[in-house]
Amino acid sequence: MTGTGLPIALIGILMALWLVGATVAIWVGLSMRSQSNKLLRQATRVGRLLEIAPALPVVVKGDGRIEASDRFARLLGLNGPASVLSDLSGHDNAGLAIEDLAELEAKVRETQRTGRGFTLPLAIEGSHRRLTVVGNIADAIVYPNGAALLWFFDSTESLHELEKRAQESDAARSAFAALAGLIEAAPIPMWHRRPDLNLHFVNHAYVEAVGATDGLQVVEQGVELLEPENGKTAADFAAEAAAEEIQKERVVSATLNGERRQLRVFDIPLGASGVAGLAIDVQDLIDTKSEVRELSEAQRDLLNLMSAGVAQFDSRQVLSFANLPFQSLFSFRDQWLSEKPEFARVLDRMRENGKLPEVRDFPAWRKGREEWFRASDPTEENWLLPDGTHLRVLAQPIPDGGLLMIFEDRTEQAQLASARDILLRVRTATFDNLFEAIAVFSADGRLSIWNRLFAETWTLSDDQLIKHPRLDELLPLLSAHLQNPMQINVLGELIRMTSSSRAQRKSRAIFADGRMFQIATIPLPDGNTLFTMLDMSDTLKIEQALRDRSSALQDADAIKGKFLANMSYEFRTPLTSISGFADLLKAGIAGDLAPQALAYVDAILQSADQLSEQINTVLDYSQIEAGALPLVLEEVDVPTLVTQIAETKAQMAMAAGVSLQVECGEAKGAISLDVKRVGQAGGQILDNAIRYHREGGEVLFFARWHNDVLELVISDNGSGISDEDVRGLPPSDGAVQSGDAAGAKNRGLGLPLARRIIESHGGTFHLHSEAGQGTTVIMAFPPK
Repeated sequence: MTGTGLPIALIGILMALWLVGATVAIWVGLSMRSQSNKLLRQATRVGRLLEIAPALPVVVKGDGRIEASDRFARLLGLNGPASVLSDLSGHDNAGLAIEDLAELEAKVRETQRTGRGFTLPLAIEGSHRRLTVVGNIADAIVYPNGAALLWFFDSTESLHELEKRAQESDAARSAFAALAGLIEAAPIPMWHRRPDLNLHFVNHAYVEAVGATDGLQVVEQGVELLEPENGKTAADFAAEAAAEEIQKERVVSATLNGERRQLRVFDIPLGASGVAGLAIDVQDLIDTKSEVRELSEAQRDLLNLMSAGVAQFDSRQVLSFANLPFQSLFSFRDQWLSEKPEFARVLDRMRENGKLPEVRDFPAWRKGREEWFRASDPTEENWLLPDGTHLRVLAQPIPDGGLLMIFEDRTEQAQLASARDILLRVRTATFDNLFEAIAVFSADGRLSIWNRLFAETWTLSDDQLIKHPRLDELLPLLSAHLQNPMQINVLGELIRMTSSSRAQRKSRAIFADGRMFQIATIPLPDGNTLFTMLDMSDTLKIEQALRDRSSALQDADAIKGKFLANMSYEFRTPLTSISGFADLLKAGIAGDLAPQALAYVDAILQSADQLSEQINTVLDYSQIEAGALPLVLEEVDVPTLVTQIAETKAQMAMAAGVSLQVECGEAKGAISLDVKRVGQAGGQILDNAIRYHREGGEVLFFARWHNDVLELVISDNGSGISDEDVRGLPPSDGAVQSGDAAGAKNRGLGLPLARRIIESHGGTFHLHSEAGQGTTVIMAFPPK
C-alpha cells in the first residue's frame, strides 16, 4: 500500500505540476496572443499610415534586392513590383529615367558604404510628376547587413510651387532691377528718403543737377536739390506728406546745372518705407504756354483783320472767341457776346436777326449742328440767308472737344459765278454766230472749246466732241475731208508749234469739195491755242475779180495818161495861137478896136490863161500820179513865201470883191521846200476859196509854227462843204482826208494836185469844213 501509494503520489504531484505548467503555459500563451494581436493591430495601423503617408519607404538590401509596396510600383507606373533597383527603370514611358536611376544607384551604394544620407530629385518617364528621394542607412537591428532606407516623396506640386515662386522671384528681381535702372536713367531728378527723412537713394539726374560726383556722396553729405522755401526745407515738405499720407505737389525755383529753372516737385509717401520724391522741369512748358498765349493773342488779332467771320466754342459749347467780321456779319453786340453764350443760344440769336437759312424744323436743324462738336471730320455747308446773302460755313472740330467755325460771305462770288455763266452763254452764242470755224486746244492738246461752224465744217457729232478728244485722236477724223489727207499733219503741227513757241501761224487747207479755208493758230494768254478757219472760197473769187478789174483800171489809167498828154499837147498848140493873135489884136496890129471889141479880146486872153493853167494842172497831176514830178528844194523865208503866194491872187480877190487877209505873225525863219510847187498848191487853194466865195466875204491866209512843223492855213467864212460833198472829193490814197470848197463844187484837179504836192514834201493836208460855217485848209510841212 505504501509502495503502491508512493507512485500514485508522485503521479499526482506530477499531474499537479503538469497542470500548473499547463495553466502557466495557457496564461503565457494567452498573454502572447494578446500581445501578438496588439502588435498585429499596431502593424496594421503602421501599414495603413504608410499607405496614406506622403512618403513611400523602400529598403535596398546589401545584395541589391529591394523591399517596396505595390503603391510604389504604381507610383512609378510599373506593371509589377520591383525586386531590384534596376527594375525601377521601366519602358514605354514608365519608371525612372535611366540617368536618374544611374545616379540613384550611385547614391545608394555610397550610403551603404559610408552611411551618409542624400537627397535626390527624380523624374518619371512620360509623366510630369517629380519625386524627391531621401536616403539613409537602415536600422542595423532590422536590417543588419547594411541596407539603405529610401523615402520617396511625391514633390510634383511642391516643385511646381517652388518653380513658380522662383519664377516670380526672378520676375520681381528683374522688375526691381528694371525699375531701379529706369529710375537711375530717368531724365528727371528722383530720390527716396528713409522714415527719418534723410536721403537714402538718388538717381543720376539728381547727382548731375546738384553737381556731385556720385549718389553716395549726395547721400552721405545730405545734399538737397531744393532750396528752403518760406523757412521750410525739402525734408519738412516730405514730413508733411508722410504725416498726411497724401501726395504733395508744388512748383518751385531751383538751380539745375547752373541754370535757374522752374520745377514741379512731388512728395509721395510710401508708408513705413519713407517718402519718395521727383522733380519735373516745367520751365519749357511755362515758356511754351507763354508763347502759345502770345501766339493766340496774335492769332486773334489776325482773325480780326480777316474778312471772314470766325467763332470758336470750347468743349462745353460755350463761345470763347468771335472776331469783328463775325460780329458785323450776324449783327451781334459786344455786350451780348461778353456773356459767353452757348452754341444753341448763338444759333437762336442768329435766327432772330434773320441770319440763318429758312428751315422747316429749326430745333431738329439746331440739334444736327450741335453734332458738329462730336464729328471727327470738318463739315462744310452753304447757307442762303433771307436777305440774299450766300454764306460758306466751315465747322472744324478741334482736339480739345471744341469747335471752330468760319463764315465766308460768298455773295459776290455767287454773283460773279452767275455773271460768268451768263458770259459763257454769251460767248457760246457769239462763237456760234461767227463766220469763222473756231476751236480752242488746251496745252495738253485736248479740244476744250468749239463753235457750231467748226462742228459743221468737219461734220463732227456732239457725241464725238463732248468727249473733248485729244489732237492725235481728232486729226484722223478730220483728214477725210481734205483734198490731200496728208495735209492734216501740217495742221496738227501748226497747233503744236503754236502751243510750244507761242507764235502765231497761218496756212491754207483745201477740202475735197473744192472749198478753200484760211487757217490761223493763235496763242492765248492762258496757254491754250486758238484754231480758226475762214472760208476763203467766195473771197478768192472776189479777189480774182478785183485783180481783173485792177488790171483793167491800170490799162485805162495808162490810156488816160497818154490821152491827157496828147490832149494837153494838142490843146496847147491852138491855145498858143489864140493867145498870140489876141495879144496882137489888143496891141492894135489890125488897127484900133472898139471898146466892146477890146473887152472881147480881154475875155479871150483871160480864158486862154485859165485854160493854160488847167492844162498845166492836168500835166502836173499826171506826172505826180506817175511819180515823175521833180522837186527842187531850196531855203525860203516863210513870210516871203506867204506874201508871194498871196500876191498871185490879190488881183483876183479884188475883182471878186473878197477880202484877202495875210498874216505871218510869229512865223519867222526859213524852211527847205520847192517854192514853185508849194506856191502852185497854195495858189490852187486860194483860187478855189476866192472863186467860190460870196462877194464881201473874207479869206484869211497865215503861217504858224507848231513845234518844228510849218503850217500854212487858208480859212474862209463861206458856206462850207456838206458831208456829202466832202465824201465826193477825189481821194489821194483811197481814204478821204481833205478837200476844199472849190473842189467840192467843180470836182476838178486843183485840190488833188495841191494835196499831192504837199504829200510829196512829206507833209499832211487837212480840211475842216461844216456847212454854213466856212472851210479851213491846213498844209503842214515837216522840217527837212
